[in-house]
Amino acid sequence: MPFDLLAQQPRLLYLLQGLAAFAAVTGLILLMLHRSPVRGRGAPILLLAPALLLLTAGVVLPALRTLLLSFTDGEDAAWAGLDNYVWMFTDLGSLTALRNTLTWAVLVPSLVTAVGLLYAAAVARSRFKTLALSLVLLPMVISFVGAGLVWKFVYAYRPADADQIGLLNQLVVALGGEPRQWLVESPWNVLFLVVTAVWTQAGFAAVLLSGAIDAVPAELTEAARLDGASPRQIFWRVTVPLVRPTLLVVLLAEVTGTFKAFDIVRTMTAGRFDTGVLAHEMYDQAFRYGHTGRGAALAVLLFALAGPVVALQVRAQRRAR
Repeated sequence: MPFDLLAQQPRLLYLLQGLAAFAAVTGLILLMLHRSPVRGRGAPILLLAPALLLLTAGVVLPALRTLLLSFTDGEDAAWAGLDNYVWMFTDLGSLTALRNTLTWAVLVPSLVTAVGLLYAAAVARSRFKTLALSLVLLPMVISFVGAGLVWKFVYAYRPADADQIGLLNQLVVALGGEPRQWLVESPWNVLFLVVTAVWTQAGFAAVLLSGAIDAVPAELTEAARLDGASPRQIFWRVTVPLVRPTLLVVLLAEVTGTFKAFDIVRTMTAGRFDTGVLAHEMYDQAFRYGHTGRGAALAVLLFALAGPVVALQVRAQRRAR
């Protein structure tokens, strides 16, 4: 019976065959090292071989296939040349997704880093610092889908003559205003989605920056205080310059994260009302509309945007060390 099931599911069979081949290669390498230890540069290469094999099979080959697919279109993968890239930079929906992605890449990292820094500085000398950091870190426990659902209820809209279930519209009505469809009105709806992303990620920045602030030598802050510097001057002229490497790491990590923004957009608006981003547009084109070439072209664009940022992030992490 299990063999019949595998025969009916060729993809599962290929996966099991690949795992078996990987296990065999890894076992053979470990056996070679156990029987006859390799000295010099050979041992590291052998030990890295399984990881390099997985990297090639899971990253390099799919990336090359995606690049090739970006020059094709249709179910028969007919050669389309640069048509998909021309479409990407001329189609209104694609350009809107690109604009929104760049908006996310600017606003989310900036706001997350700023909120995290200010919050970490505010609780740095508090007796309840651990509790305060735990509270701000709680949203990270929730998945992006869960966060999107939570904030979708916050922005929920009902007609003026009905009871409001959305917290934001309840506050507006209580102050004498009219309820609004926050997730429908463009371009402000993009900013409301950004607020959701900031809410989920600010705790990550606060925890990292709190550790960096704790590492600032007390002698420097004390010397600045003896010289007559105010707490604000100490913060901006002593603390911030010393935690700048951590700030850069957090900022770049958030930039790379925004390029993958999908869950929040999918959950809250499904990309409607001009809120789509590149990752969501890529999903729609490839899986909803069947334009695999266009989806692949959008994936290549995402890679081109994220690649330099990842390189800067690696460089910043090395400097921080």
